[in-house]
Amino acid sequence: MDTRNEIREFLTSRRARIAPEEAGLRTYGTGPRRVPGLRREEVALLAGVSVDYYTRLERGNLGGASDSVLEAVARALHLDEPERAHLFNLARAQIATGRPRRRSSPTRVRATVRQMLDSITAPAYVRNGRMDILAASRLGHALYAQVFEMPRQPPNSARFAFLDPRAPTFFADWEKVADDCVAVLHAEAGRHPYDRDLSDLIGELSTRSEPFRIRWARHDVRYHDTGRKRFHHPVVGELELAYEVMKLAADDELTMFVYTTEPGSRSADSLNLLASWAATAEQAEREAVRRPEWESTSET
Repeated sequence: MDTRNEIREFLTSRRARIAPEEAGLRTYGTGPRRVPGLRREEVALLAGVSVDYYTRLERGNLGGASDSVLEAVARALHLDEPERAHLFNLARAQIATGRPRRRSSPTRVRATVRQMLDSITAPAYVRNGRMDILAASRLGHALYAQVFEMPRQPPNSARFAFLDPRAPTFFADWEKVADDCVAVLHAEAGRHPYDRDLSDLIGELSTRSEPFRIRWARHDVRYHDTGRKRFHHPVVGELELAYEVMKLAADDELTMFVYTTEPGSRSADSLNLLASWAATAEQAEREAVRRPEWESTSET
């Protein structure tokens, strides 16, 4: 990722969304303003820095900016916590000394994490910051069966959301899911701008998906910690599930998603049906593996 370009476009996009009145500034004259939102000099005034200094920051040079200056800019631009963290991550990436280390998100989970997933009866899975799904509980695998069917492994939530034609049907609120995917990838790119696999994924989605390109240009960042999702599963139909996200303490680059639903609800009944379907499919697969070769090839 081009860090200077990301800084420039991120700060410009945040400045453009704030009206002077929202920032407590008085405007003069009745003619239209030439720029949307705040002007650079207005952000500089609110942040308590010179116009020249803020202009240098917005042109992509955060090197040497102190934490207090970054905090002042964040306040002036009304950044929320994910946006503030993104700004600081971009600053850290730019001032990193020496040759940048080209790292990649982990692609495996430890055996104990797999054992934990095997013991969870709810839909659950573990993914990395690039949105690769690395492991899942049995019910998590059944819920995301279409994602796991993708030919490219490990399955990737963002690639499924934007490139698989089944995604808009599977995700009942596809627009929100798409927004969240891009916001998560933007935040990850700020934390790890030299992740080659992440850059390749963003390039692939930008090339092949116009909805992704439009959203990427907004420079939104967001945490994905808790919420609700609605699915239209091809086997059991409508599902509305709550989810919680937990960082794995020993693997800080990995997160676990766990889905639950209200006891006695239609979604709970559908989830029980999905569990039964998954168990039946698993049993059939085991029996197919155990079946003698002569039985599967015998003539009728």
